[in-house]
Amino acid sequence: MTDLPANFSIKKWPEGERPREKLIQFGAESLTDAELLAILIRVGKVGSSAIDMGRQLIDRLNGICGIDRAHVEDLLKFKGLGLAKTAQIKAAIEIGKRVRRQNARPVSFDSADTIAAFCYPKFEGKRHEIFLALLLDGQNNLLAERVISEGIPTQSVVYTRKVMEEALRLSASSIVVVHNHPSGEASPSDQDIETTHKLKQAADILEMLLLDHIILGQNHFYSFSEHKNILT
Repeated sequence: MTDLPANFSIKKWPEGERPREKLIQFGAESLTDAELLAILIRVGKVGSSAIDMGRQLIDRLNGICGIDRAHVEDLLKFKGLGLAKTAQIKAAIEIGKRVRRQNARPVSFDSADTIAAFCYPKFEGKRHEIFLALLLDGQNNLLAERVISEGIPTQSVVYTRKVMEEALRLSASSIVVVHNHPSGEASPSDQDIETTHKLKQAADILEMLLLDHIILGQNHFYSFSEHKNILT
């Protein structure tokens, strides 16, 4: 890219170097992260172009993933970012995550690897724990997914009651539960083991199958069906 002054308006840049024109001509994949953000930011601030602002966001928040993890309040602290620009950035990141989930949706939810790949985008950027239930039919096709708890971890009996209520409501034949460890470590805690025991007992009583309890860490996961004999 041509070395241009920070306060030099993008509209005055050579056409081949303007982010929007580059995207149209060469495709979105040809743009840097800062250039993609610049298209969303649209207008810079005094002394900084939209690309400069994109670079600042990336540098201070450690990349796009950091921007995803940041609260709206964190983004609003950046001079030049108002509610509209912040909402556009958050919405664009969320669209990307939903596209990934749709592309990763498995035909059958009977493999820990495919289930984890499908769920990861939903949990990306979350700084708190989410407990999710995947409710399946007799062929392990997805009927629905339900967020059982979000925020502070709750007692295993609460998880169990809510999961079973949702499963009964949809006449599910089997269940997979998934939750994340914001610390990034996927090893199960004592409470995770207790929750799995209680879910298995409740599912057996209701003549349902608890196929798996998957814990998502940072780029790896733990599957109770693969490591513990609780589910057999």
